[in-house]
Amino acid sequence: MDQLIKLLSSFDSISLNEIESVKLMNRTDTKFTFGLDFLPELFDLLKPYYNCLEIESKQIANYQTLYYDTSDLMLYYKHHNGSLNRYKVRQRTYLDSNLSFLEVKFKNNKGRTIKERIKQNEISTSFNFEALEFLNKKLPFNSNLLLPTVLVNYKRITLVNKFSAERVTIDINIEFKKGDELIKLHNLVIAEVKQDKKIVSPFLNQIKKLHFKQGSISKYCLAIIFSNKYVKKNNFKEKLLSLKSLLNYESITNIFGSNFYSRHN
Repeated sequence: MDQLIKLLSSFDSISLNEIESVKLMNRTDTKFTFGLDFLPELFDLLKPYYNCLEIESKQIANYQTLYYDTSDLMLYYKHHNGSLNRYKVRQRTYLDSNLSFLEVKFKNNKGRTIKERIKQNEISTSFNFEALEFLNKKLPFNSNLLLPTVLVNYKRITLVNKFSAERVTIDINIEFKKGDELIKLHNLVIAEVKQDKKIVSPFLNQIKKLHFKQGSISKYCLAIIFSNKYVKKNNFKEKLLSLKSLLNYESITNIFGSNFYSRHN
């Protein structure tokens, strides 16, 4: 972590107020997953093209997200089954700035992600009147069906393109918590390129040179898979296989069995 902090301190910085113009609440997303060891090389390549978000002299922010779903995991299964026009509902807390938002994230059939949110005082396992009113306006189903499902903690680095409307978020130290169970995927990096429209992206250009393939699985779906061994997950098997060197061996064998690795070698 010290090496990453040192590398990020060499980036030109951008403040939270300055980043407001690049919120990208209606955008296209492109995701990548790779190992933590690749970050130093990648940051060296990206430094001329991006500013790094800095909050209170920190370039690595602490996030906590509580995801909600129905008792039968309707939102998870929409994603698992590849359904278009799908939703995520979450309460995200920016721990360093003590800000919390209830968010509805909608992925439409044109491949765009639309995020809407309202400020909340704190993470809650139940919804107040304002939250219910917001959810009922944004969701095509009864928000009373939603329950707190899984808690995800991670650290985020945010890079902002110096020349165009683009942000890159890089999530590390990912942890899932359900009840007393804590699952750590600290070797996994989930990077996401967020753009208003398709533009030339230094990040995409550089990451292709490193031969990383586009594609990912959401933190929410990973959390459900790793915290619920009985959930249907066959459609994610190939994605998990591609990440097998980065995932916790004990956790993944608990999900698919000890012969998961041998069957795919």
